[in-house]
Amino acid sequence: MNKYVGAVLGAGFAWGFMGFFTRHLSEFGIDSSGAIIVRCGLGALCFGILILITGASQFKVKFKDFWCFIGTGLLSLLFFTFCYFNAINMMSLSTAAILLYTAPTIVMLLSAVLFKEKITKTKLVAAALAFAGCALVSGITGGVSLTLSGLLFGLGSGFGYALYSIFARYALQRGYSSNTINFYSCLLAALGAAVIWGTNGCIKAMVSSPRAMFWCAGVGILSCFLPYLLYTYGLTGLENGKASVLASVEPVVASLLGIFFYHEKMTLPSFIGVVLVLSAVVLLNMKNKEEQHDQTQSA
Repeated sequence: MNKYVGAVLGAGFAWGFMGFFTRHLSEFGIDSSGAIIVRCGLGALCFGILILITGASQFKVKFKDFWCFIGTGLLSLLFFTFCYFNAINMMSLSTAAILLYTAPTIVMLLSAVLFKEKITKTKLVAAALAFAGCALVSGITGGVSLTLSGLLFGLGSGFGYALYSIFARYALQRGYSSNTINFYSCLLAALGAAVIWGTNGCIKAMVSSPRAMFWCAGVGILSCFLPYLLYTYGLTGLENGKASVLASVEPVVASLLGIFFYHEKMTLPSFIGVVLVLSAVVLLNMKNKEEQHDQTQSA
């Protein structure tokens, strides 16, 4: 396993904690729009501090390139979160999660058109395994109840989720560091949520008690700062399609957290789903080793 694969898997692992932390925010009066502000605002703060430590020149962005960050911040982070939160209010969590995980296929198709990435049999098989695994882990076998608005919000969340890989790739190609990309992405998402929906007292709620500060810090650091830091770094060494599929370990982690912390049962379909997602990861990692071997021989 190379470092880029490890970084993306680490991002997926950290994203798996998002529900674990966000489900506690409502206890302190923080609604879904407030959760976006808390999550992305604290993420921006962490990336800003990191930039100050590693080189303040990373704050510099050319005006002509700012559309990349509008894409990652507003069209991806903000739009995806808005759609996902609406989706989970209109359908079961499992159904919303499956619609969200149409993202790897969307990334693969868009990357083939925009960046000329090849759609190989290995990628297709891995994407199919990951999607089937996510479906089983999320408990979709229990039946699906959909409305048109719910379906559109669910698919919108998957599309918005996919756009991060696309716009981040454009920013990386223009020479921006992962810190720069993530700082402006999180900042724009937090500001966008504040302008559209208002803060609704979420900032005051954040510091209302040590317990509130703990859960807010978890949302901002573990489900935003750390995973986006790792995922964007992973994109510097992996194709978009592969990275998106590898990040599908997220629902596996979320499912395991439910078992260990909330005493949810591991059903046979869930177990099979975990195996399928991990199989997709192994398949893509084997492919990476083959490519490295081929490159060594041709050098």
